[in-house]
Amino acid sequence: MPAFGPVKRLDLVRYLRELDFEGPYSGGKHQYMIRSQTRIRIPNPHRGDISRGLLQRILAQASVSKEEWEKL
Repeated sequence: MPAFGPVKRLDLVRYLRELDFEGPYSGGKHQYMIRSQTRIRIPNPHRGDISRGLLQRILAQASVSKEEWEKL
């Protein structure tokens, strides 16, 4: 069960796959993941974790609630 806070990029991808997202696929400046008609951009790899604020924006694009995220 991931806490709603900073998360590593690889963990984000793994959790999104658990939510039926496919990818990540390359395209443009960022990779992206798809679930039916929803397409979300994934941050590029960097040294630090994905911050809580950025995670919140990504989950909002993915239509995933904080409660749904924490149930994973």
